[in-house]
Amino acid sequence: MSEHLAQDNLLGTYLKDRRSRLDPAAFGFAAERRRTPGLRREEVAQRANISPTWYTWLEQGRGGAPSADVLDRIARALMLTDVEREHLFLLGLGRAPEVRYQRSEGVTPRLQRVLDALSPSPAVIRSATWDVVAWNRAASVMLTDYGALPPHQRNILRFIFLDPRVRAAQYDWESVARFVVGAFRVDAARAGAATAVQPFVDELCRLSPEFAAMWRDNDVRSHGEGVKHLRHPILGPIAFEYSAFAVDGRPDLSMVVYNPIEPEVADKIRELMEKAPAL
Repeated sequence: MSEHLAQDNLLGTYLKDRRSRLDPAAFGFAAERRRTPGLRREEVAQRANISPTWYTWLEQGRGGAPSADVLDRIARALMLTDVEREHLFLLGLGRAPEVRYQRSEGVTPRLQRVLDALSPSPAVIRSATWDVVAWNRAASVMLTDYGALPPHQRNILRFIFLDPRVRAAQYDWESVARFVVGAFRVDAARAGAATAVQPFVDELCRLSPEFAAMWRDNDVRSHGEGVKHLRHPILGPIAFEYSAFAVDGRPDLSMVVYNPIEPEVADKIRELMEKAPAL
């Protein structure tokens, strides 16, 4: 009977399991004379600033569905990770929580090794606000020498609208620029970063009348896959097939890989990589 109830009350079972894993002493609660491990229900309710009775009902599967605000406060009270918080919302409301934007500062060494293994295909990892946070050597010689730039300058919109060399490398600059602006708008909104990027948008509007005009158009685009044509200063015209991939566990990041359409271009990229200064 108890097993059947646990299956019917997955939210309550999950809450009970999460609070049982917490150390009361770490939160300033007395740890002695406890019959069960972890925090008590009233202690979780206190940390979440909700009624102890309401929290008890949640664990018991009573009282109806909780609000998103209540689940968010419980997630903070239980010190849930982003993945655990998402699971809590799926159990409680049947949907994922709204995205909370967090600025990306870099990638793990393992993810960098994945990028490096993709050479001679240029590959980068960009944030939801289109900052390039990681790249491989092929990307440095074919796209931009990101390592030579300060981090705040490694933004794709800055390159497209403010860097004459990047602009000259595009076959149809206006089409590329409109695509980038539309995809950037979607990614920023999807990541919950619309407010966070506003100062950057305002800056670009001041520095580039073309960006300001395209931003006012409110176009949206999807950046999934396609063909990218470039005029490389050494290799000349080159066509890449590109694909964008979400990074599992990092909803703020996307990996973009550019594969040369012509097989012989890969050999030419390798030659450039060998001649280029060591990173």
